[in-house]
Amino acid sequence: MLTLAQIGVGYWGPNLLRNLVASKRCSVKMVVDLSPERRDYVCRTYPGVQATESVESVLQDPNVDAAIIATPVATHFDLAIEMLKAGKHILVEKPLATTVQDVKEIGALAKKNGLVAMVGHTFLFSPPVRHVKRVIESGTLGDIRYIYSQRLNLGRIRSDVDALWNFAPHDISIIQYWLNEPTPLSIVRNGGAYIQDALADVVFLNITYPNNILANIHVSWLDPRRVRSMTVVGTKQMVVYDDAAENKVAIHDKGIDRKPAGDGQSSAFEYRSGDVTLPKIDSSEPLRAEIDHFFDCIETGTPCLTGPEHALKVVQILSAADNRK
Repeated sequence: MLTLAQIGVGYWGPNLLRNLVASKRCSVKMVVDLSPERRDYVCRTYPGVQATESVESVLQDPNVDAAIIATPVATHFDLAIEMLKAGKHILVEKPLATTVQDVKEIGALAKKNGLVAMVGHTFLFSPPVRHVKRVIESGTLGDIRYIYSQRLNLGRIRSDVDALWNFAPHDISIIQYWLNEPTPLSIVRNGGAYIQDALADVVFLNITYPNNILANIHVSWLDPRRVRSMTVVGTKQMVVYDDAAENKVAIHDKGIDRKPAGDGQSSAFEYRSGDVTLPKIDSSEPLRAEIDHFFDCIETGTPCLTGPEHALKVVQILSAADNRK
């Protein structure tokens, strides 16, 4: 059984901790958080878990095999490097780091020390996302023409990252997964900061991929609706993945084809509008599957789906949108 420590138990941390404590494959020895209130929450909810404000307690404990890092984004790199130097496997909440160079350094150190470094792109472990991946690979949709996504809400506004770095890692990660990790040809960002100076509340990100595939990602925490939707348009069929819907995947037998010109007339178009298929999909929790995958990577050497290579692609796109290096 693996012995774990979790660093950070703020917004997303309780979900991680709940799944870790429930797992029969690990033992959570300690949780680190600077907030007395959050440490008190851990002590009240999980009496068997030690709560401390000291990261050094994790670094110096030889019995801790791995660390789960769920802290503010700006701290990810330093904590990841410290844990890897101390011989700990790491699962870091997205994004793995804020620069391409930092992600490369984490990946290189993990490889050098024979450790697993994984980023928490949880949606890649979601049954609906995986179902869409299978649909794309089956050829049912034909050639992919374009993909667009909307991840919108009214709040939660953050002050450490903008809406792009908060929301878009999810959609970029999913699109990269669906398309087998292509390298974009161009990346164009448009956004607006209305609530806080220099922190965009809404962003439209346009990505051009090889084979004339377009992707548009719309993220906002300044919207009247909660939307979690992605649409893939192919030459044969189209699919909508709506994480907020009861039926999360809908396959539409719709399309428009060009007819050959004949009898001296100009080309015409053929409109197809067939059935909508709502496949039955497993409803298991993605976060639990993500954690189990992390354990598999440590225990059996399973190739990591969201390791440094995947994390690098996501951060490269985000950094290009921001003109970072």
